[in-house]
Amino acid sequence: MQAVIPAAGQGTRLYPQTHTKPKAMVRVAGRPVVGHILSSLAETRIDDVVLVVGGPMQDQIVEYTQTAFEDRFTFQYVEQRNAEGLGHSVLQAAEAVGEEPMLIALGDMLFENGYKMFLEEHDDLHDPDATIGVKRVDEPRHYGVVELSDDNRITGLVEKPEDPPSNYAISGVYIIENSRKLFRSLRQLVERDLRGAGNEYQLTDGLQRMIDDGAVFGAFEVEDWYDCGRPETLLEANRVLLRHIDSDLAEEPDGSVVIPPVDFGSDVTVSGSVVGPNVSLDDGATVVDSIVSETIVGQEARIEGVNLEESIVGDNAHVLGEANELNIGDNSTISF
Repeated sequence: MQAVIPAAGQGTRLYPQTHTKPKAMVRVAGRPVVGHILSSLAETRIDDVVLVVGGPMQDQIVEYTQTAFEDRFTFQYVEQRNAEGLGHSVLQAAEAVGEEPMLIALGDMLFENGYKMFLEEHDDLHDPDATIGVKRVDEPRHYGVVELSDDNRITGLVEKPEDPPSNYAISGVYIIENSRKLFRSLRQLVERDLRGAGNEYQLTDGLQRMIDDGAVFGAFEVEDWYDCGRPETLLEANRVLLRHIDSDLAEEPDGSVVIPPVDFGSDVTVSGSVVGPNVSLDDGATVVDSIVSETIVGQEARIEGVNLEESIVGDNAHVLGEANELNIGDNSTISF
């Protein structure tokens, strides 16, 4: 089985962070989002990964994944030249995957329980053509939604319906045994220009065509997932992931207090400050005379004289003076 990670999205909801890096390379709890995905996949039987990349900054994903995971995975990279939806993105992986089964892991989605558990749930079912992770939600019309039979089979899927057939939202993990049939369905959507929600080629529409053609779909429930494509959910993912990180420090930084959980990268400087809880300080970050909580601070960023909470500070950014909450991109300076 191969893993397919669609990671070509522009990430407009994460501006200004994604002005200078792909969405999958935005850092949370000490590493890029795609790094967390691959770390979870590393616990499974999957050895081959197909990354769908796109845009002028795609080399960042290629360089990072090859450097950080070259000893664990064999990578193939395919390009999505035009952003025409998730179904279109997955279709770009057809030649690389061939007829092998695949696990589709969205490049901006993190889960509290890992892909190993999802594969075990899939294996426990009776040889379905595919399984999809689902979760009950309060507002299903904002998601892809599945309709389930009494025996927990998926009988229908629809993307962001006005009148949802159930409150089971698609959680962003798909395990496909019959890859050939899915790629054929997606190819038909593109060839016939059958665009769905958002005027894009939707993966849900391709999966529905499989069901219409007799494919058997199972479902497994996902406890919690975090859409890292928005600032507020990126910070929530940071909180959750930090709970699983050993943040014990050999000694407190100079004249400072650290309130776990925190994640300190290498060469971090903290002086006269209170840091934590739920703070990620990336490599080379500096915090001086500040109070920082519930915040992600990028590489080589400098925070000085600031009371900062629930914020995202990009790489090489400088925040000086007094602030309470902000989202500042890479290579920026803000003072008060």
